[in-house]
Amino acid sequence: MNELPPAAAAVPDVAAARPPTMREVAAKAGVSLKTVSRVVNNESGVSPALAERVREAIEELDFRPNAGARSLRRADQRSASIALLLEDVANPFSAAVQRAVENIAVPRGVMVFSASLDEDPTRERALAREFSVRRTDGLIIAPAGDDQSYLATELRAGTPVVCVDREVRNLAADSVVATNALGAAEGVRHLVAAGHRRIAFLGDSSRIVTAQQRYAGYRHALDEAGIPIDPDIVRYQVGDSAAADSAVTSMLSRPDPPTALFTAQNLITIGAVRALRRLGREHTTALVGFDDFQLADLLTPGITVVAQDPTAIGRFAADLLFARLDGTATAPSVYLVPTTLIRRGSGEIPPPEPDGHAPGRTVRPTFL
Repeated sequence: MNELPPAAAAVPDVAAARPPTMREVAAKAGVSLKTVSRVVNNESGVSPALAERVREAIEELDFRPNAGARSLRRADQRSASIALLLEDVANPFSAAVQRAVENIAVPRGVMVFSASLDEDPTRERALAREFSVRRTDGLIIAPAGDDQSYLATELRAGTPVVCVDREVRNLAADSVVATNALGAAEGVRHLVAAGHRRIAFLGDSSRIVTAQQRYAGYRHALDEAGIPIDPDIVRYQVGDSAAADSAVTSMLSRPDPPTALFTAQNLITIGAVRALRRLGREHTTALVGFDDFQLADLLTPGITVVAQDPTAIGRFAADLLFARLDGTATAPSVYLVPTTLIRRGSGEIPPPEPDGHAPGRTVRPTFL
């Protein structure tokens, strides 16, 4: 019979694997359990010499406090954590918001727990509930649904809520949003000024408030220019880059294609760029996108965008949340973060000349 190798035959030492306790830290440092608790929870009342002995014992034993038990012992009952619920943490906009929130929270000793909502109101409620059960101190949320009244209980319990990207609905809480309608109108006006009259709109789901606001800006810019809206070149429900690629391909195959595109979200813009390049139309069809994205300036032509400032949105939201946690009791407000039109080339392409030729092209007569 073959014997097991020593490593496989060895029985693990359960006692050695058990994490050290606060009592063991107290015994190692030669102090009371209360003294260790005060040092762990950063409370006053411990002399520098005793605190140093406790910290040395913690280091020697590799002691790690239980976060849940620690929050129950704190005088303010806080968990030193906040929840951040965003549309999709993989999206560059959401990722920039998350990083900005972390940059405010982490120096304060506060952890940020984040999750994606995937534009699902049911998921929004479920995740908000789960973070509440875990006693996070506050919530920053990009609402997926059109009713946040379910969070009223959290507000009454003293848990502040700040909404980002979209205004809160049916709840007395702060919101930090971009100037969606104004920014979209500026982008479309830019295309009108270049001479375009057939400007397509490609937007996200029509139930999303930011998509509605950006379409409102599109409509306003065309109305003030006296340009009628052609429903055949307005597309909602363009949820990702693949859908945008398909929509642009379909529009440009029409007998009367648009000469310019206004894409109302960064993933939609990326899909539009792919379609234009595949069709060889990137130098003849103008494009302005809402939201900037990485490498947009390195394409040829560079992509003209109406840029939001997700870093400012995230930073402002975190500052508001911590101000509420610190006791600020002003009336809730909607705070607007301006957008910026960045001209890079794609939005400056003029429409074809009346004879159908690309602008600037010399047409030579043909003699038979």
